[in-house]
Amino acid sequence: MSGFDFNRRRWVWLAALVVAGNGFFPALWILFTSLKTEGELMRYPITYLPAMPTLSNYVRAFTDQPLWLFAVNSLIVATLSTVLTVVVSAFAAYALTRLRLPYRNLILQCLLAVAMFPLIALLVPLFQTMRGFGLLNTYLALILPYTVLSLPVCTLVLASFFQDIPMDLENAAMIDGCTRLGALFRVVVPLSAPGVFTAAILSFVNAWDEFLLALTLNSRLTMRTLPVGITLYQGEFAFPWPIISAALIVAIVPIAILIAVFQERVVSGLTAGGVKG
Repeated sequence: MSGFDFNRRRWVWLAALVVAGNGFFPALWILFTSLKTEGELMRYPITYLPAMPTLSNYVRAFTDQPLWLFAVNSLIVATLSTVLTVVVSAFAAYALTRLRLPYRNLILQCLLAVAMFPLIALLVPLFQTMRGFGLLNTYLALILPYTVLSLPVCTLVLASFFQDIPMDLENAAMIDGCTRLGALFRVVVPLSAPGVFTAAILSFVNAWDEFLLALTLNSRLTMRTLPVGITLYQGEFAFPWPIISAALIVAIVPIAILIAVFQERVVSGLTAGGVKG
């Protein structure tokens, strides 16, 4: 039995190393590339570590294109869409778990179906809608679609937490003078902190990384977000990998810090179980 446990532990560690290597190797490769010169990158045989690390690629990443402006645009869009998503998701999840809604299971199934709907199918209707409202090349052109696209998953995550909170706590708060809305934001939401953090981070990361809508709905240079702005470094006959890699590191670092800081809350939120029928 002990031999079986040892073999099992060994395979678990091996699988963990494979997953970790698959996740970290591309990021490390991009980091090393960002520290190389163009000549060293083209050298054969390939060198993995930079012989003479340089930060000139990072300087050029900020001077060749307005990278700071792209980062600010991404931060504004991702932050505002995340706040709006969490607030609306909290209302929707509360209604699903506290109110006696007819066809509740059907609503949950529709949420799952919407979450898996391909974004490319929504591109033309979204473009026509934003053009009709005069929202092209504005922050709202991205904030509103990102909110709608993140709502299904965030609602399901919050609902899985809300359903485990006893109704007695809300009733006690309402006896003390809270309204139902006050009980939601003073009792239910604070007790569901891991779920709220999980929903917020999922929404933020989706908005930060999204490319297709950002490319289509905001074509003005000053309204570009990071994923789209990074593609502007390449030319018709040139593809400066070291500079692009430096810009990619700038885009990756905020998300890496966010995940590292809230890692425990995210893991507890993602492993919290599903919504019961």
